[in-house]
This record gives sequence, structure tokens and C-alpha cells, in this order.
Amino acid sequence: MSGRDAPAPGEPASRAGTWPGRSATAPVRHTAAVVADRFDRVTWRDTYAQSAGLREVAEELNGRHDHATDLLTDVFLAAYKVRPRLRERAEMAPSRLVNHQVVSALVESPEFAELRRETAGDPYAAAMAVLAQAAAVRGMLERSRAAQERAERASRARQHADGAAAAADEALQRAADETDGDGTVPAPAADAVRQALDAAQAAETAARRAAQHAEQALAAAAPGIRAAARNAASEAAEAVREEAALMRAWGVAPGELERMPFDERARLAERLRTGRLARWAELIGRFRQMADGERARKMENATGELVGVTLGDDLSRVIPSELAGLGLPELRAVFAARYAAGELMLYDAQGEQTTGQGAIVACVDTSHSMYAAGPGGVTREAWSKACALALLDQARHAGRDFVGILFSAADKLQVFRFPADAPRPAGIDPILDFAETFLGGGTSYQAPLTAAAGLLEEEFDAAARARGDIVMITDDECGVTEEWMRGWKDAKHRLGFRVFGVAIGAPRATETGSVLEALCDNLRSIEDLTDVHAAADLFRVI
Repeated sequence: MSGRDAPAPGEPASRAGTWPGRSATAPVRHTAAVVADRFDRVTWRDTYAQSAGLREVAEELNGRHDHATDLLTDVFLAAYKVRPRLRERAEMAPSRLVNHQVVSALVESPEFAELRRETAGDPYAAAMAVLAQAAAVRGMLERSRAAQERAERASRARQHADGAAAAADEALQRAADETDGDGTVPAPAADAVRQALDAAQAAETAARRAAQHAEQALAAAAPGIRAAARNAASEAAEAVREEAALMRAWGVAPGELERMPFDERARLAERLRTGRLARWAELIGRFRQMADGERARKMENATGELVGVTLGDDLSRVIPSELAGLGLPELRAVFAARYAAGELMLYDAQGEQTTGQGAIVACVDTSHSMYAAGPGGVTREAWSKACALALLDQARHAGRDFVGILFSAADKLQVFRFPADAPRPAGIDPILDFAETFLGGGTSYQAPLTAAAGLLEEEFDAAARARGDIVMITDDECGVTEEWMRGWKDAKHRLGFRVFGVAIGAPRATETGSVLEALCDNLRSIEDLTDVHAAADLFRVI
């Protein structure tokens, strides 16, 4: 590209052809680092419109950094797409090279691959990943400020060079149009071409120099960007996993989450993170997992509470360690001989009826003393509510009604009903209302048990269902009147319900002759509140 490319005055017009320094088609410069189709872009726009958090982050970043919204879009799509593909650096507009560097650092990190396992295909989770990385993105942009300034200069220089090249093309075209009949170029047109070509050459040189400076600045910022990107992806993955675990612990199914509107899901996540029992999500999850395992082990036609191990030949009650012997050929003959002799080790059961058919009613003490914490800092309230939520799962699994009765003093009672025949299962909100309600005050046995018996009687009258189960969870001793006790025994005999008692941190309440012992068919004392298996047999016989 020099003045020699222009025809001299009087030279043939053929010398005024297309300028060789300018390609016929300029390369397309993209502003998005992640390749996306229109469906991806629609997903981003919809998610952005629904998420106040994303809009707030974009507004804050755009106040200090150019093209921040483009960067947030790229981070979202990198997390959302199953196999995100990045454009080559040469395809990017110079002003977006910092964005490309940030997204490349994220996508290439092992931590981001872990993050995508939680976010791919889930717009909400991808948006959450963006929000979790917002502070780190802000820091990366701050550290890349010098590189971004160089990139902006390179972008302006490239625009100037493209404009100068276009002007040179126009000058060449005018020179061709003004040629004389003999094919020579007039002197003014030739001078204009020469000046335009000189300007284009200078602009192109300046653009290349600016691009080189931008690349050097970006290379200097790259190590810090890569380190920050790994930390950001790791923190985001942890945040997304924690929320997913929180949802699972509270029994919110993935399908339910996918159908839930964005803002509703965000409010639910916030409520779960900040509610009364937020600290105990892991305990709730362990309780539910334990109960699910006990249901899987549940024996048909069990005769009652499992209390130990005995010998016999009932294959339906053989303990797992005995069955393991069948896996070894040399022990199969021994198993057969012990079976024939009735000497296999079996689970021993006693005293209970078969599984109930009526409602499961959980009476949960919420008196002031339930605030007390046991080993591991687990409160009595947390343990009892976790047990009650597992009983709710138990009822749903068996197609039985569930009723949660929260009680304290005689005048403080709140009932939460979860009928099995409802048009659709209760959502998470009423479950949270049940779990988070705390009444305070003293303790009365009569009020909740009277309410529980009344509910079972209603069920018997309406649907002829008997043999319900009442689980009484308390940490206190309380007296009852003789008259009330007579009525209680009559109702129990008429309706055939069972009563399971759980005394938390109150061993005296389970002693022989205690009121709770007189009320319950099955009674246990819980001291270690970190041990969910202390109540395991409940889920085998209820």
C-alpha cells in the first residue's frame, strides 16, 4: 500500500483498479464470545427480564465498564449451554477481547466443567451461576482496565483504518470514472487517489500497532484473570450445589423446579436459605434419606417393632449379613444347613400390629424448651421437625393422609393438613409453614392428642378408615386427668390407632409408670440429636 499503487497523471486507467491493500469483504467482528443460536438468545433475554438480580448486576457493572452486559450474556450462555463453543480471538471485535479472555478462562477451568453439571440446560441455575460470579467478574474487569483501554483504542484505530480504506476505494473508483477517452487519469484524480492511499496505509499501520499493544496488555492481565476465573467458577459451583442440595433436602423435585416460574423459584430459594430451619437442611435431608432407606427394607406383614436378632427359618426376616453368605459358593451349603435347622439370624419383632391404614398424625411439641440444643448444636425443634417431615414423606408414599399438629400450652395449637386425595400434592409453601411455625409457651399433652383422635374419628366416619398412627414428639412431662384418660382409651379401642412416643432429651418421660408410657404403644428416648437412625424403626412399622 504505497503511493505507487495510484496511477500517475496521464497513465492508463487500468492502473486505477481495486486497491490491493483492501480485501473485497472485510472480516465480520463479533461482540459475543460464545456462539449462540436464536433460541439461546431468547432464553437469555427471558431470564434477564425475569431476574432483578441480573439486571442490578448489569446496571452496576455498566456504570464502570463498557460492554459488561455482553460479558454477562457470555457467562450465562457458557453455563447454560451443554457444549459451549467459543469464537476464535481473531473473530472478535477488539473492544470485546477482554470479554473473550474472561470467558475463555472460565470455560477452560476444571471448576467450570463441574459448575456446568449443575447448570447446563437450566436457565435459573445458569443465572444463579452468573450472580455467584458477579463479584469475581467485577474484580477481573478492574484488573483488566488497562487492557480494556488499549482494546478500545485498537477498536477505534481499526474503525479509522476501515474508513480510510473505504475512502481509498472510493477515490480509486472516482479516478476510474474520470478517465479520458484514451484511458488516462486526470491529474487531480490521481493526486486524490495517492493521498487516500497514503492515509489508508498510515491508518492501517496505526491499527496494527494499537492491536499489538492491546494484545500485550491483555497477555499481562491473563494470569490474574485465569486465577480469578478458577476461584469464581469454584465458588459458583459450590453455591449452585448448595441450593440444589437445599431443594432436595426439603423434598422439592427437579421436575417441580423446572415448572416453577423464575421469580417464584428465587423466592423459594431465599426462604429456604433464611428460614427458621435453614441451618438444619442437611439434617432434614439425612432424615428423609434414612426414612426412604427404611421403606426399601420394610418387610411385608411385619409383626411389629424390630427389637433385636433371633434365630429361625423365616427368609423374609433374614439379616443382610446372612444373605451375604449366598454370594460365596463355599458358604451356600452352610446357609442351607442352617436354614434346615432353623438357625438363621433373623430380625426379631414384637408387639405391633401391621402397618396402619388411616392417617399419620405427627404431634410436635413447640414449647420454649424445644429451643434447647443437643450434641452438634442440633436443637430439639430441628430434630422433631425433621422427623415430622420424614413422616409426611412416609404418608405420601403409602397414600395416607398426613396431619401435623404443633402444640405447646393448652390454648396453643395449630393444625396442618395434607390429605392424600387432594387434586394435587401440597406444594412446598404449606410444608415450610408447618416446619417454620413455633408457638412457644408450656406443654399440654391433652390438647394435641384430643385433636389427633378427633381427626382420626372424622376420617373413620367419612371413609371408614381405621388404624391410624399418632407420633407424639415432646421434650417434657405432663399430666392428664383420669376422665380424659378414660375417653382416650375408649377412642383408641374404637378407632384402632397406635401411638408412638418420642421423648427428646427427657429420659424420665419414658420411665416405667410415666404418663407418656401409659399413652404410647411404642416409646423411645432420644439423646443424640445428630443420630437420625434412632427413629429408624418408626419407618418400618408405620
